Amino acid sequence: MTAQGRSLPILRIIAVLAALAVLVGAFGIWYLFFRPSGPAPVGSSSAPAASFSGLPAPATADGTWKVDTSIGSFADNTSSFVGYRVQEQLAGIGANTAVGRTPDVSGTLTLSGTTVTAVEVMANLASLQSDDDRRDNSLRRQALETSRYPTATFKLTTPIELGALPGDGARLSETAKGELTLHGVTRPISIDLKATRSGGMITITGSMTILFANFNIQKPTSFVVLSVDDHGVMELQLHFVHA
Repeated sequence: MTAQGRSLPILRIIAVLAALAVLVGAFGIWYLFFRPSGPAPVGSSSAPAASFSGLPAPATADGTWKVDTSIGSFADNTSSFVGYRVQEQLAGIGANTAVGRTPDVSGTLTLSGTTVTAVEVMANLASLQSDDDRRDNSLRRQALETSRYPTATFKLTTPIELGALPGDGARLSETAKGELTLHGVTRPISIDLKATRSGGMITITGSMTILFANFNIQKPTSFVVLSVDDHGVMELQLHFVHA
């Protein structure tokens, strides 16, 4: 075979590699500029709100309120959920905000007069869903290790004095102090919450920064993920109805 004949396969390989590079670059451009954006942070002006008018306000707000997972739609982010937001750097793509949420939540809130005396919330992290199954599968083995630690819980440790119960459509802002159990570790936390009352429904939204090291969470590793922040944001949206 002549030198020219031997060079033809090499040229073909180079051409194929160049075409792949163009495709990868094109995918990165599409991902950054044309793919649908992730869900908005809870409580933001651009976040969708659940519409619920089928249940009248109870005669008294005293007593237990329970998370109602039938209100809203998880598909359009109007249901009850608990989730995370983490900044990551992806190979060939760049900066990205990873957002994962689970609708598999339960909980109770107890009111006595104008005081929230108790709150307990539990979320099944094994059912966290993001826009990429590979990320979800990775979290079962790494970082949150949801196959090993599937449950996260929050328990209020300090009663919240509201001063006055919110009227229909009114919003209150409060800080809840309690204990968060995540990745098998329990720590005291303070989380800023907003509560909105609509007829017989109370919607609570909130978020707080979680430093991974505080809960013995190791940052995930992957050939696709170049880097991940050492912290993330835990966010929640919960619809409560009177029990």
